[in-house]
Amino acid sequence: MKRIMKGSTKKIKIQSTAIGLSAQAGMIPVFHFLKKHQWYKRLNEKLGLERADNAKWQLPDAVYLTTTATIAGARALSSIKTVWSDSVLREIDGWESIPDDTTLSRVFKQCSDLEIKTLQELNHSQRHKMWNQLFSQNKGSLRRRKSHWVDIDSTVKTVYGKQEGAEKGFNSHKKGAYSYHPLLAFSSHTKEIIQGCLRNGSIYSSTGSVEFIQQLQKSFEKLRIILRGDSAFFDNKLIQTLEQRGDGYLFKVKLRNLIPLLEKQAWRHVRNQAGWEQCQFEYACGNWEKPRQFVAVRKKLPIKESAQLSFCITSEYDYFCYISSESMSPWKTHKTYGQRATCETWIEESKNQMALAHIKTNSFNANAVIFQCAVLAYNIIRWMAALSTNKKLRSWEPQTVRCFLIRVAGKLVRGSRQMLLNTPDKLLHQKQWDDWLRFASD
Repeated sequence: MKRIMKGSTKKIKIQSTAIGLSAQAGMIPVFHFLKKHQWYKRLNEKLGLERADNAKWQLPDAVYLTTTATIAGARALSSIKTVWSDSVLREIDGWESIPDDTTLSRVFKQCSDLEIKTLQELNHSQRHKMWNQLFSQNKGSLRRRKSHWVDIDSTVKTVYGKQEGAEKGFNSHKKGAYSYHPLLAFSSHTKEIIQGCLRNGSIYSSTGSVEFIQQLQKSFEKLRIILRGDSAFFDNKLIQTLEQRGDGYLFKVKLRNLIPLLEKQAWRHVRNQAGWEQCQFEYACGNWEKPRQFVAVRKKLPIKESAQLSFCITSEYDYFCYISSESMSPWKTHKTYGQRATCETWIEESKNQMALAHIKTNSFNANAVIFQCAVLAYNIIRWMAALSTNKKLRSWEPQTVRCFLIRVAGKLVRGSRQMLLNTPDKLLHQKQWDDWLRFASD
């Protein structure tokens, strides 16, 4: 007998008369998290940009609305208004009305370097609060850590249109296209963006990295950092900046005479790693004031016959060389540098999932401020996940959080003395949803 699993589709009458509905109920815990940490109040205290007396909207309003809308999925100034068209969100978070995209653009275009720096400092100060809370809860890999690994990298964001600061530079995705070239520093322990800045597209990867790191060092106070980066950051001035404060570094090395230099070293086999060899040596490049520690590993490639002389057999190596301040074996250094690959994933997450350097106007300073809003939005999700008791939630990408925890249907019910938001009784990730809701009740 054939078993029928599906019944017939029922007839239904649809009426557009429901009120108090929201498709983004998961933003409410975000609002309560920001309220608990006095975000709007701190924006008003720190951002001193003064607009005309008759201006209805101020910079703190624009930053708050843009940051929260980015968490909800906004990818353009116009979509910020779309996110906040949700009457439930406006009522719960206390907004009587919302500015349109042209108003937001005007507010951001009045910003200067001072406002950009202020938002960077706000990100640092908020991070200190989050880490202190993590310390008190004994959660995460920050516990009793004396040194903090920071991954630095640059990325390219292609620009379409005529935006100030967009220039032709190295663009592996679309050669010859105009782009921005942001510089980012990530915490390898919490996944958050420690610091970021928007740069024009023609700038080299390490340009401005010394000033960037000096600003970052101030935010770490007495905590030692170990900076990890690719060969673009193999720079004497940057290394000196780190050494002066007692910070560490691990950079990949790229030199014109690197292979002949490595061939002269004394190589030894790596234990339990067939075909791998390692060496360690000191070397002073060019006009360096002193030699520094270099380490290298190499892997023997399969033997192959020469294309010209079949009887001539050659043996080649694949070399990996690093400069490091840390007391690790060459093989351990090689494996530690390999962990930096995760940073590439975080960069793609921040660009593709949190609109980093994606929302733009024709003003560079305005774009730089919006860029900082995206940094804050990315970090807010990271902080909330880190402070949760849910390991799975901590491992989720921002888009996963948005899909399963932000975009949840809700119905607002108003009583005489309170408001109640009804959500589905069964969700795909119920445990993560319950832990997310704790931020609304803390």
